[in-house]
Amino acid sequence: MQTSPDRHEYPAHWEADVVLRDGGTARIRPITVDDADRLVSFYEQVSDESKYYRFFAPYPRLSAKDVHRFTHHDFVDRVGLAATVGGEFIATVRYDRIGADGTPASAPADEAEVAFLVQDAHQGRGVASALLEHIGAVARERGIRRFAAEVLPANNKMIKVFTDAGYTQKRSFEDGVVRLEFDLEPTDRSLAVQYAREHRAEARSVQRLLAPGSVAVIGAGRTPGGVGRSVLGNIRDAGYSGRLYAVNKALPDGQKELDGVPAHRSVRDIDGPVDLAVVAVPAEHVTEVVTECGEHGVQGLVVVSAGYAESGPEGRERQRALVRHARTYGMRIIGPNAFGIINTSPRVRLNASLAPEVPRPGRIGLFAQSGAIGIALLSRLHRRGGGVTGVTGVSTFVSSGNRADVSGNDVLQYWYEDPDTDVVLMYLESIGNPRKFTRLARRTAAAKPLVVVQGARHGAAPQGHAVRATRLPHATVSALLRQAGVIRVDTITELVDAGLLLARQPLPAGPRVAILGNSESLGLLTYDACLAEGLRPHPPQDLTTAASAADFHAALSRALADDRCDAVVVTAIPAVGEGSVGDAALAQALRSASAAAPGKPVLVVHVELGGLAEALSAAASTAPQTGADNPPRNAPGPAPAAERLPETEAPEGAHLIPAYPAAERAVRALGQAVAYAQWRRDAAEPGKVPEYEDINERGAAALIDGLLARGQGLTLGTDETCDLLAHYGVQVHRALPAPTPDAAAEAARDLGYPVALKATAPHLRHRADLGGVRLDLADEEQLRRSYAELTELFGTPEELRPVVQRMAPRGVDVVVRAVIDPAAGAVLSFGLAGAASQLLGDTAHRLIPVTDREANSLVRSIRTAPLLFGWRGSAPADTRALEELLLRVSRLVDDHPEVVAVTLEPVVVASHGLSVLGASVRLAHPPARDDLGPRTLPAY
Repeated sequence: MQTSPDRHEYPAHWEADVVLRDGGTARIRPITVDDADRLVSFYEQVSDESKYYRFFAPYPRLSAKDVHRFTHHDFVDRVGLAATVGGEFIATVRYDRIGADGTPASAPADEAEVAFLVQDAHQGRGVASALLEHIGAVARERGIRRFAAEVLPANNKMIKVFTDAGYTQKRSFEDGVVRLEFDLEPTDRSLAVQYAREHRAEARSVQRLLAPGSVAVIGAGRTPGGVGRSVLGNIRDAGYSGRLYAVNKALPDGQKELDGVPAHRSVRDIDGPVDLAVVAVPAEHVTEVVTECGEHGVQGLVVVSAGYAESGPEGRERQRALVRHARTYGMRIIGPNAFGIINTSPRVRLNASLAPEVPRPGRIGLFAQSGAIGIALLSRLHRRGGGVTGVTGVSTFVSSGNRADVSGNDVLQYWYEDPDTDVVLMYLESIGNPRKFTRLARRTAAAKPLVVVQGARHGAAPQGHAVRATRLPHATVSALLRQAGVIRVDTITELVDAGLLLARQPLPAGPRVAILGNSESLGLLTYDACLAEGLRPHPPQDLTTAASAADFHAALSRALADDRCDAVVVTAIPAVGEGSVGDAALAQALRSASAAAPGKPVLVVHVELGGLAEALSAAASTAPQTGADNPPRNAPGPAPAAERLPETEAPEGAHLIPAYPAAERAVRALGQAVAYAQWRRDAAEPGKVPEYEDINERGAAALIDGLLARGQGLTLGTDETCDLLAHYGVQVHRALPAPTPDAAAEAARDLGYPVALKATAPHLRHRADLGGVRLDLADEEQLRRSYAELTELFGTPEELRPVVQRMAPRGVDVVVRAVIDPAAGAVLSFGLAGAASQLLGDTAHRLIPVTDREANSLVRSIRTAPLLFGWRGSAPADTRALEELLLRVSRLVDDHPEVVAVTLEPVVVASHGLSVLGASVRLAHPPARDDLGPRTLPAY
């Protein structure tokens, strides 16, 4: 790399892997003096027309002087970036800092000229757009605030790159050239454009993996058994619609087929493109396979091979090398140590997994990081798939294994607009980028339900997962996910229960639940379960055990027609005796009644009687019809009878009615649907981040810059904290030090009585329960007496660190905190001061920036919130002032990423107004890149 004394150190943090518009990947990195030959080779492959657009004149080749200028950069005033695939340049971009007169300049000049060149074969892939994001981030880091570009009018593609970026810009035309100038400060539109491009690219990259036109299984053994041979058989038996190949370098000469599939010794020998390679060779041979796949143009890999990060440090380094190597060729990876992928679409029919049976086609997208949990989920959906009016199945399934590359975030991008997926179920053992996941989850949940269960909640992530550490407890991360619309459940049983309801039934309009059935006891259990879930149940309607199918139909029809009802739970126990209702008749009755009022969800709690279990299982099997003599391999057994009602063909457009074996499970799923429906309604009006005229953003920035000039990070002193908060309209009550009784008396005279005397030593701070605080001291005599008591009880003034503070109006003590978490981003927290938040964990959280609606809900979301609203006859607190304080703190942290922690404790919220009695702020230099920067894949 460059080492000349006039150049800055090579900025390795500018290197990034990006997903392009077509789903392939490229690497973006700074251009160095070592790239001369690459640059010349790249330029030779650019058409004369593209060269003319770049230099405004015929320019067939680069001179030695050009090559030197385009490869020698100081990484401050002159920067060049290249996009590479396979180690070779496919596009370049550079900027040169200029002064007001347009000549080369250095800082503090804040404008630069920018120019691109993209190889013709790679135009239209979104390379220039990605390079613009990255060169813009580099320029902002180096103090450049504005780009200028001169483009020929005929160069419509490049003009579109600039105009579509979303930056604030102006355009002029002079001397036959279009001059574009645009500010580099991100705008709402530029971020929206960036996120939209990220979405399209990542969704396309997953789509290429899930719907390939051709698949090669590399490592398909010559003898039956083994992972590769099993995957090959599963793909073939599923009726894959594309071209399938078997690859094994140990195949004898002349062998052209394996299990009826065309066979080759190397992927290079395949005549035609290969879109997806399933790699099932030992880990030590995977690198060779990746090279062959890359050189053949394979688009993506599913690596089922083990022996990577899950096996220890050596395997972790092998995993990093695998990802880097695959990205060199523009390929994405599912795995390693993956269970595989499934796509049940009739256009694809792909089972590139270790699952011997393909799940039913359906509308549920399923993601599991664990292969074992993936098997369990597929099995449960297989057993539970039958419903009163038909079956529910899987659209696509992804088991990511160590998720070294493709993660849940990528698959969410795909499922968001996948027309074949209505509900998303995810089992996650780690979230590599909670901030991005939350953003994507919020968008996905606004369109379709997203249900998540997290494993490893109380310990470290699995060894194979490379994730950023978070300082936030699991409960906080879960709360943030719920605020993003994620339906959080605790077990895979709840995951399936909620998924089947959401896939089959409409969302409830509210929490009012009608309960009807032929068992009074089961109805009462359901009623109690509804109350426990926060629902509003009507008294159960007992139809008695003598109820006929017609009775069920009539009762359900009445309940669905009732405007006071939002959902119906039907409880049914099998009856024994002449004239008792049969399962088939009950299914038909419920189906017809529900079809007449399709706008309300219906659930069935169907409890078996022991003597009927075998008969019901035999009558209601949901397994695929493979013939009695040929049972499916390793097929899951029939579900308990209570989990199923007879499976019938659903009419076109009909809602399927899910059945549950216990009232608690049905009601819990319904409660989750009710909460999600309410979130959807609230999300339609998301609120806004208010503007406050008295906020001095520039003054705060200048103060922060001056303070950070002292060092890398620091906790501010009292005066500095008060000054910074004052720029955002947050006034902190002064606390004057009182090292002696005389100093305390002087401070009290300065502040005015009545006053409070507080010990601020760490073990006594904010601990009024220990007696380190004396309040409402009306005169000097009381002050001196209290001072003597404190020193007698707790030690010398040097140990106590006493301060004097003017008394604030009485009210409710609360705590407001904001922190920058390395994984989750900026988080605002709120709770009551003291035991409520410290002992009981009664604290609520929101991601920053917080809107007015979110501040309102934050105040009301803690369990002890009634204390703020006049509990037991007390005066209500001024929650409007409290919400404004929350919004101001949110703005401070959002406007200034250097503010990494803020604590306001205590804040006394009175009937009118509030008083901030204590505050602390910590500053640190922000990272060079964050999630608001240019899109990039996780680094390896």
